[in-house]
Amino acid sequence: MSLIQTPFDFTSTAAEVAAGIDLTGRRAVVTGASSGIGVETARALAATGAEVTLAVRDPEAGERAAQDIAATTGGAAPHVAPLDLTDPASIAAFTASWDGPLHILVTNAGVMACPEQYTAQGWEWQFATNHLGHFALATGLHDALAADGAGRIVVVSSTGHQTSPVVFDDVNFAFRPYDPWLAYGQSKTANVLFAVEATRRWSSDGITANALMPGAIYTNLQRHTGGRGSGKAPVELLKSPQQGAATSVLLATSPLLDGIGGRYFVDCNETKTIDRRGDAPPLHGVARYALDPANAERLWALSEALLAEAKVMA
Repeated sequence: MSLIQTPFDFTSTAAEVAAGIDLTGRRAVVTGASSGIGVETARALAATGAEVTLAVRDPEAGERAAQDIAATTGGAAPHVAPLDLTDPASIAAFTASWDGPLHILVTNAGVMACPEQYTAQGWEWQFATNHLGHFALATGLHDALAADGAGRIVVVSSTGHQTSPVVFDDVNFAFRPYDPWLAYGQSKTANVLFAVEATRRWSSDGITANALMPGAIYTNLQRHTGGRGSGKAPVELLKSPQQGAATSVLLATSPLLDGIGGRYFVDCNETKTIDRRGDAPPLHGVARYALDPANAERLWALSEALLAEAKVMA
């Protein structure tokens, strides 16, 4: 299976990727879209004519972002809807209120390397936010995504997935000492595995999912890591938020991805599978365990079980 390559690269912006794309009549949801690469993803999609909904924890910040998007694109302001990915009731309310088809779901929201914290259900905060909440959102929106037979899910992962596989016997660090970077890596591996299994299960419904590494971009995501002074990425590898949103927009809009799912992209191109860190250039490569079908199926079953248990306990 050959890797998908496009005319775009590290330097491309979301606007450049979306140029010439007409999504009039299409509907998109972007989580975490009030700032950072989320708002730039939403802006580029809105510029194509898509009807965009910003799914955000802070509706006031979402409204400010929506007005800014309208001012810069000259179109209607995106819709804003509250969504707390750590709260199953909030996710259920969002999915229950959705009416009609959904063509693009961008699971962009996330937290990185945060201090040890758990949800009311006992879920580790990064696993809950980055994976489990988005899993519940996507499964809740399945019928809407399947409505026109060409639904796309865009899953924002990270090269941080190379830090840890999903540790199925201890996803919530009940026995392991908590490590913020291992927890982050596990959640980002879960993102890729979700794209693999969602495509396997739902491609017959016309739904595909792909994952991506947006690049090194300093946004609110780094609030727990020391930001620009943390030394996490060399200057030459840094992107602007507009460049960081480019790969998300590519996976959401490019005709090259019609019917394609279960893959992982960096800098607007599919990256190679690796067996150890260092087998690919910095920030590139996808760990083999993150694409493993057995791991993907196991994670799906675990995610369903955790959500079902939470529903019983509610």
